[in-house]
Amino acid sequence: MLAARPPMGWNSWNTFGENITEELIFQIADVMDAEGYKSSGYEYLVIDDCWSLKERDKDGNLVPDPKKFPSGMKAVADYVHQKGLKFGIYSCAGVMTCAGYPSSYDHEFQDARLFAEWGVDFLKYDFCNFPKNADCRNRYHIMSMALKASGRPILFSACNWGEEESWNWMRSIGAHMYRSTGDIFDNYRSFLNIFQSQLEHFCQSAPYCYNDIDMLTVGMYNQGNVAIGKPCTDSEYRMQFSLWCLAGVPLMMGADLRNIKPEMRELLTNKELISIDQDRECRPPFLVNKDFVYVEHEDKENATEPLRRLDDQLFTFIKHLSDNEFVIAFYNLFEEERDITCIFADVGLPFSSGYGFSMKDIFTGEELGVKRDYFTAAVLGHDCRLYRCRLVNCNDGGN
Repeated sequence: MLAARPPMGWNSWNTFGENITEELIFQIADVMDAEGYKSSGYEYLVIDDCWSLKERDKDGNLVPDPKKFPSGMKAVADYVHQKGLKFGIYSCAGVMTCAGYPSSYDHEFQDARLFAEWGVDFLKYDFCNFPKNADCRNRYHIMSMALKASGRPILFSACNWGEEESWNWMRSIGAHMYRSTGDIFDNYRSFLNIFQSQLEHFCQSAPYCYNDIDMLTVGMYNQGNVAIGKPCTDSEYRMQFSLWCLAGVPLMMGADLRNIKPEMRELLTNKELISIDQDRECRPPFLVNKDFVYVEHEDKENATEPLRRLDDQLFTFIKHLSDNEFVIAFYNLFEEERDITCIFADVGLPFSSGYGFSMKDIFTGEELGVKRDYFTAAVLGHDCRLYRCRLVNCNDGGN
């Protein structure tokens, strides 16, 4: 079954943009196979925009750019499949793609058949240059039907940026994942804004259809096509990856895997974090607490109010996993270290219950023993702490 768990893979856009070639795709496939990405669950290798010529052929078919893909798309798909991976490609619901290449509006069934002939396993379907008098929901439904009629199982990654509140209807028209936000950029504020914008909608993500909050920028360090703003630090990338895993959304890498720092490869293949994203119950995180921070006005004499409120800076989440396990996660948006407390009564486990949590630090592997009533974590600035927890009956000797 397609998308029984959140899809995982790699997409060319974030780093390479239009600068894609079959040689690059072959190299990425080699790296995904040889360096632990495939064995960690990353199975889709997706070519984004700019892969075709600017005109269709005499029969109305899309034509791969022969300078970029001289062997043709079927040969590229065959190579990817030989590496034990699945092959993805890009099109758009409008009349042109975002970069101005021919797209699939009114060509849905023809293009879907062609993709199936090439051996495509994944279609990212964007929303640029969409006719103003056309029906967004209907056009995504048409492509969904076209893929199902193609004769090949093709995962439908619908990318309409959350237009017309896509979280309310994408599942019902057969999409397997749906973009709910605008594009991500490789900076701290971008990924935080994207994650926070979907806090109320992650509950509409479930097996076979997932809220997609865009490709990861982990490990890019502003080297690539979405490099805008101040580069992220290692701890900020740790926040991004763990937030995506906590949300249970698709994990589509965007960095140049051929030249990624070992620390970032280790993060992207972290078994504990990936197991949270891939948990079979696919439950969203529950926001336990977001602490407001109040500071005095600098100009006390002329201030009309004695205090002003800053942005929410400290976040606590719990995520229910299968087999009666849980994750408690703390995020510190301050630049300096802060203590963050989770009161267990706020997650349904008051002291009077007689139960506590056996806790393990997900990043260090340290076993912390059984905690009751509350737990406080010291979290570095722009960083996070995550703990895998099990229920323990403290009235039964901790068994």
